[in-house]
This record gives sequence, structure tokens and C-alpha cells, in this order.
Amino acid sequence: KLDTLRQFGSSLQGHPDMQKLAGIEFSTGSLGHGLSAAVGVGLGLKLDASPYRVYALVGDGEVQEGSIWEAAMSASHYKLDNLCAVLDANGLQIDGKVSDVMSIEPIVERWKAFCWHTLEVDGHSFDELIQAFSTAQTVNGKPTMIVARTVKGKGISFMEHNVGFHGKAATDEELTRALDELETALKGIEEK
Repeated sequence: KLDTLRQFGSSLQGHPDMQKLAGIEFSTGSLGHGLSAAVGVGLGLKLDASPYRVYALVGDGEVQEGSIWEAAMSASHYKLDNLCAVLDANGLQIDGKVSDVMSIEPIVERWKAFCWHTLEVDGHSFDELIQAFSTAQTVNGKPTMIVARTVKGKGISFMEHNVGFHGKAATDEELTRALDELETALKGIEEK
């Protein structure tokens, strides 16, 4: 499927499309509507006294949108402790550095100010992420935000911190190089 990345009609055309990609419940984009949809589902589950939980992934450029903060306010008002969101805080968005476009820091304190249980983790650490998700399941009376500090393009030398790869597919040559780098890194991990 990687050879169809960013191609119209592909399941990997760009923004997640619930009609083309299994596991995607809502087709959303950079406008922050995913968190609003998650709040609606979480509220519906609460009203039905359902034990299910809702998870949403948002980007750091995305939290510049007002709809994110309306959703954040609603989630805390309705005490949606069945809602857990993850903020991919990699510092880059399609227009450049998040701090240059519109700074979101101090982001952890902002989510806390909106009455969310807020955790900050290394987004590349499975152990920290698993612990954060476990903690989120124990929180009562408020939603949880996991601020995952990440590096865009992690593990691929020419993609790390490179905003140019935010919205474009790698060339065949770049893809080969990237897969070689990831394979080498994986072998190093397996040897440990």
C-alpha cells in the first residue's frame, strides 16, 4: 500500500477516510473535528451507561484550531472520563514549525487548565505509552490527554525534523533508503 501513499482514491490518500481504511470511525482532517466527534461519542456512551472508551489522536498544529478547545471544554464539562486523547507533539505542521505558525506551548499546562488529566510522555517509548493508557483507564471525572513528544520522521535520517515530508510521499529512491535505514535499526534492536 505504500506505493499509493498520497494518491487520490488510495486508502492512504492523506487524511484518514473511514470508507477506505479499517479502524477509522470518522473521516477527519486538520480542522480539529476528530476530537469533537470523539467527545460526542464519549457523551453518547456515558448517556447509555456503556463501559466502552473513546480514543482520539490529534496533531500539535491541529490544536491551533478553536474547535479543539471547544471540544476540550465540553469534554471536561461533561466529565468524560471514558475519553483519552493523544497529542502528537512533534513541533512540525504542513506550514513549518508549530512555534512559528502559532505556538501552543505550554501545552501540558493548557490541557490541565481545561480540566483534563494530562500526562506527558516520550511518544517513541512503548513502555511510557502503555503506562499512560493504563493510567487513563483509572481516571475518574475527567478526560485524559497524553502529550506524546515525538520526532517527525523518527528513525529515517533524511526525514527526521523535515517538514517537507509532512504532506508528500517519498520517491522510490527515498523509500528504498528509508526502508534500508529502518531495517538496519530493527536489526540493532533485535541484537540487544
